[in-house]
Amino acid sequence: MTNATNLSRPIVEALYTEALVLADEVRAVFARGAHEPEIPAERNSDTMARLALSTEGLKTTTRMMHVLAWLLNQRAFFSGELSEQQVRLHGTLPKDRPIDERALEALEPATRDLIMESEQLHKRIARLDEAWRCGFEMASPARAIHSRLERRLSDLSM
Repeated sequence: MTNATNLSRPIVEALYTEALVLADEVRAVFARGAHEPEIPAERNSDTMARLALSTEGLKTTTRMMHVLAWLLNQRAFFSGELSEQQVRLHGTLPKDRPIDERALEALEPATRDLIMESEQLHKRIARLDEAWRCGFEMASPARAIHSRLERRLSDLSM
């Protein structure tokens, strides 16, 4: 895969389609969980699963809304509805909230996969946002490795 030197409409449109599909899956999973019958308090593991579903569901839906908002800003820019300056000033992708690994363990594998997929999409968009804001300037190979190591260490510390 070659490195992009700029964002293009096809890149944004492909990511937008991917994000819409994922957002629909997220909505379906977490909407279904919100309508489950009340769980008796004595069933602690069920209560923990319900709490995990609620907290991680909120983070996941927020993450997806941030990704979609960023992509919509990019689409508006390509359509001429926003200027580059407007996108640079007001279109930054918000920082993601880390997944709670303990809460993740209480969820079904398919739900965990969906949450992690949304996190990976956010990371991809965050890298694009950062590169776009830096003008896709190519750093030296040593600096590129250093940046990747910093990101990995940052991800591990969250």
